[in-house]
Amino acid sequence: MMKLLANDASSVEGTMNTLSLELRVPHRQGFSWSGVKRRLMLWWQYSRSRSELEGLSDMCLQDIGISRCTAEFEAAKPFWMA
Repeated sequence: MMKLLANDASSVEGTMNTLSLELRVPHRQGFSWSGVKRRLMLWWQYSRSRSELEGLSDMCLQDIGISRCTAEFEAAKPFWMA
């Protein structure tokens, strides 16, 4: 929300109109340490799964329908990426 405020001419010499912004930071609802823990566990699972995928033989990868190139691509992703 924006308000246009005019300074009182008697209080300040050479006054001018100023633009004032009312900035409000919304309260972050839903933040909890359990959410942080859940996110960390998810990242750990991503990392572990990628590590296991990288260690599979070509025959195992073929059985699950993934090429070696795709497995290496997935294994190279950072832990926070899905």
